[in-house]
Amino acid sequence: MTKVSNAMKTAAASGVAVVAAAVPAFAHHPMGGELPSTFISGLLSGIGHPVIGFDHLAFIIAVGLASAFMANRFIMPAIFVAATMVGCVLYSVGGIQLPMTEFAIAASVLVIGGLVMSGREIAPAVFGMLFAVAGLFHGSAYAGEILGAEATPLAAYLMGFSLVQYAIAAVAIVVVREVWNATSSIAMQPRLAGAVVAGVGATFLIENMESVLFAAV
Repeated sequence: MTKVSNAMKTAAASGVAVVAAAVPAFAHHPMGGELPSTFISGLLSGIGHPVIGFDHLAFIIAVGLASAFMANRFIMPAIFVAATMVGCVLYSVGGIQLPMTEFAIAASVLVIGGLVMSGREIAPAVFGMLFAVAGLFHGSAYAGEILGAEATPLAAYLMGFSLVQYAIAAVAIVVVREVWNATSSIAMQPRLAGAVVAGVGATFLIENMESVLFAAV
């Protein structure tokens, strides 16, 4: 594998986050805002939601970046995915909506990006707790797409966003490790990607703060 191809892979992985910073987050409605009513529509909505929600996407990529060099690297993303399922069910089935989800999501993107950017060795347990807490808020936000749906589309929705989230994080893990191991000359790439992710989080956090301030004026 050449240095050029590895650099291109890293650029592609980081490019997703760059696009996220440049394009405003939109309504997170893969099905055009319609409530999923079948297994297929629920599955497609679940698959699309984490991808078109750029704040969610940035965090999922950051989960992969943070997990890449841990011994249990492919277990860590599962913690986040499981927590998103719990958060979604709590709201969609139990009616328990976590407060200030958009602020919490933006803050989680900023924090995880900052930790990856720092390059410091942080205990996996710390990341695990962060992933779990953040996952609850991300899942609560996901529930907005499926409120009022019947059991079948809800189950498909949970399956869809769980599979796509884990797949994105796993790809990020593999790409980062391949790039890192290929050559030391681009060993800073994961930290640079973390900086981009942190920038995305800061952008969304500022946007949310501005929306609250303007609404209060």
